[in-house]
Amino acid sequence: MGLYEQLLSGECKLAVVGMGYVGMPLALAFAEHLGVIGFDVNARKIALYQSGIDPTMEAGNEKIRRTKVEFTSDENRLSEAGFFVVAVPTPIFDDKKPDLRPVESASEIVGRHLRKGAVVVFESTVYPGVTEHVCVPILEKASGLICGRDFKVGYSPERINPGDRVHRLENIRKIVSGMDAESLNVIRSTYDLIIEAGTYPVSNIRTAEAIKLVENSQRDINIAFMNELAMLFDLIDIDTNEVVDGMNTKWNALGFRPGLVGGHCIGVDPYYLVYEAEKQRFTDQIVMAARRVNDVMGKFIARATIRQMSRAGLAPSHSKVVILGLTFKENCPDIRNTRVVDIIDELKEYNVKPIICDPMADPEEVRREYGLELTDMSGLHGVDCLIAAVSHDQYRMLSKEDVLAFYEGSTNACRVLIDVKGMFDRHDFEQMENMILWRL
Repeated sequence: MGLYEQLLSGECKLAVVGMGYVGMPLALAFAEHLGVIGFDVNARKIALYQSGIDPTMEAGNEKIRRTKVEFTSDENRLSEAGFFVVAVPTPIFDDKKPDLRPVESASEIVGRHLRKGAVVVFESTVYPGVTEHVCVPILEKASGLICGRDFKVGYSPERINPGDRVHRLENIRKIVSGMDAESLNVIRSTYDLIIEAGTYPVSNIRTAEAIKLVENSQRDINIAFMNELAMLFDLIDIDTNEVVDGMNTKWNALGFRPGLVGGHCIGVDPYYLVYEAEKQRFTDQIVMAARRVNDVMGKFIARATIRQMSRAGLAPSHSKVVILGLTFKENCPDIRNTRVVDIIDELKEYNVKPIICDPMADPEEVRREYGLELTDMSGLHGVDCLIAAVSHDQYRMLSKEDVLAFYEGSTNACRVLIDVKGMFDRHDFEQMENMILWRL
C-alpha cells in the first residue's frame, strides 16, 4: 500500500507544521478528507484553537470548533504522520538577508519524527535551492534517514491571501513539485483532494520555489511604479487615484495603486530573490530598486502629513493626530512587517505621538511587537489630523458625518485628513473651507 492509500485509509496521518495564516486553512481543508495533526510550537496559539478560537480570523471560530484537526504543541504527535506540510514563516533579518531559522527549526522537528516512506512538502517561501540544499540535510541528520531512498521531499508555494474572501485556498490553482516522478504523483494526488481549481505540476523543486518569488516581486515592482508616480504627482498637484481611475478605462491596464507595502510576502519575498541574485554574482537592476521605493513610503506619507498640518496652521507636536489602521493590509489582523509603523516612527521625529486605532489587531500582540497601545475608535473626538492608513471595511463604511465627528471638540480652525488608501470621496472634503484633504 502506497503512502497516498495509507493516508486515505487512516493508517497514517497528515501533519501540518505551523498553524498560522497558511497552515491553519490547509489543516482544516485536509481534515475534511484525512486524519490531520495541526502542530505549532506556540502553545498559546494551539490553546486558542483547541478552545475554538481562530486568532487569524481566516476561517472563523465556528469552523475551528467543528474541525477534526488535532491541534497540538507536542511534537511527539508528529510520529503518527507520514505526510508533512511545513508552513512556517520565512522572515528577513534587519540587514534584509533571509532568516531561515524558522524553516530550519521546523525541518529539525520533522526530522526527529520522520518514518521511512514519508513525504515532506515545504510551503514556506524560500529562494531556489533551500529545500534541497538546506532543509534536506537537516531532515537527514535529525532522522538518520537518506532522502530519495528512505523519504521524499517536494515544494508547493503557498498562495494564501489573508483577508481575501474571494480568492481562497480551494479556488487558487496550486503549484506542486517533487524531487522525482513518484513523489510528485503522491504530492499532487494529496493536494488534489482539497484544491478545487486543480494543481499545476512543474518540472522541479527549484522552479516551484522561484515561482513564488516572482509572483510577489512582480506585484512589488508594479506598486513601486505607482508609488513613484504618487510622489511625482504630489509635486505637481495631480491626484494619483484619479489618474489610475482614468487609466483603468483601458482594457489592458493593470490597476495597481500606490500604498504601503508590508506583510510577510510582498514586503519580504523580493529580498529572497535579490539574495539569490547576489549569490550568483548577478546584478539586479529592478527588484531592489522597487524595494527602495516601497520602503520609503511610510516616511513620505508622514512628511506629507507634517506639511499639510503646517498648511492648516497646526503645530504638529501640540496637535491630536489619529491613525486609523495598523495591520499590514485591510480586513486582516496580521501586524507582521506592517509599514504603518514607518509613519509612526517618522512622526515621532517631529514630536508627534499619534493615537492608533485598529479593531482588527490584537492589542497584546501590538504591545509586544511594537510597544504601541491601541485606542478604541468609538471614543475619538477633538482630532486635529486624521490619517486613514488601512482600508478596513469598517473604515470604508464611515460616512462624511462619521469622519467629521472625530474632529468635534478640536479648538483649531482647520483640520487635516490624510487618506492614504483613497477610501473617502474627495469631493466630500476638499470643498470644505476648514478641511485640508491629502491623498497618496
